[in-house]
Amino acid sequence: MGLCFSRRATVRKKQSRRLTNQSSSSAGNGGIGGSNRWSRIRSTKKEEPIIHERALAAAILLQQELQNSGAAAAVPFDRSTSLRYPNGGSAKRNQTLPRSSSSRARSLTDPLLHPQQLLNQDVKLEGLETNHFVLVHGGGFGAWCWYKSIALLEEAGFKVTAIDLTGSGVHSFDSNSITSLSQYVKPLFDFLEKLADGEKVILVAHDFGGACLSYSMELYPSKISKAVFIAAAMLTSGQSTLDMFSQKTDSNDLMRQAQIFLYANGNSHPPTAIDLDKSLLRDLLFNQSPSKDVALASVSMRPIPFLPVLEKLCLSDAKYGTVRRFYIETQDDNAIPISVQESMVSKSPPEKVFRLKGADHSPFFSKPQALHKLLVEISKIP
Repeated sequence: MGLCFSRRATVRKKQSRRLTNQSSSSAGNGGIGGSNRWSRIRSTKKEEPIIHERALAAAILLQQELQNSGAAAAVPFDRSTSLRYPNGGSAKRNQTLPRSSSSRARSLTDPLLHPQQLLNQDVKLEGLETNHFVLVHGGGFGAWCWYKSIALLEEAGFKVTAIDLTGSGVHSFDSNSITSLSQYVKPLFDFLEKLADGEKVILVAHDFGGACLSYSMELYPSKISKAVFIAAAMLTSGQSTLDMFSQKTDSNDLMRQAQIFLYANGNSHPPTAIDLDKSLLRDLLFNQSPSKDVALASVSMRPIPFLPVLEKLCLSDAKYGTVRRFYIETQDDNAIPISVQESMVSKSPPEKVFRLKGADHSPFFSKPQALHKLLVEISKIP
């Protein structure tokens, strides 16, 4: 009995040693069983964020669908795919769920559409005479001032061209050297002349750009589908922009305080350009606009050529009068007060007048979405 007991003990020792060697060999030399097990663990850890993200996206889509159908209160919120199918045995595990492009997990309160997408979701371009807007800036401004309108119109599917008039924006010409309205408006004339036969555009102008728009309507009426004046000089025949501004008789008004006359040819000669006092820009032009846009304007605005402001227009019913006109009034305007705008409208009534409540002289900054909606509405008027 003692001998038999001893043999069994020896055998057990060898088995124990053999098992120990195998386990240490597997761990040390990357044995197949151990490697597969750790690979599975690492793979699972990598997949957990992806599974969680997909599940969250599915839950968001489901809840929004239920809210749209009015059944959100009756149906309980669905749980995560990873919780309902821990073993991956369901066929739903193979379905591809939409993923957010953002690295941040989307909150249930986040909109799936940006505001501009909501603004443009009902815009349809079929049946329009033209889908091409041409934007003309006001005195001292440049094409840069339309950046919000350009983005909104292009996202709606419209074609947009913003013009830099001579000596404005990035146009390199010196404003002090401009001697006539035709010289100032030449970039717009060049653009209209290059349009193909039968091609029309919707011409939109702001401020002093209104005089440029009227001049273009007289010379190129067949190329302009509609003319839109935004707080702009809408003149009658024989009238100049200076005549329009002279309607403001208050000597203490902001415009007179802000004007700085430039005399490039010497003080004994007439002014060559008008600059604006930077410290009064906000009160005069941007009293309802965001600070970042005021900052942009303060470093981008250039002097207004003086002689074109003096030039009187000659407008005819046979040409200028054949183009459809629309006027957009700006209610909180300190540069061209609403009373002056209404006076211009009454003297030369357009087809339709719109009013932007809460808009200053620069509605492309202060009320860009409301302005966009009006431009789209005007484009659709048959």
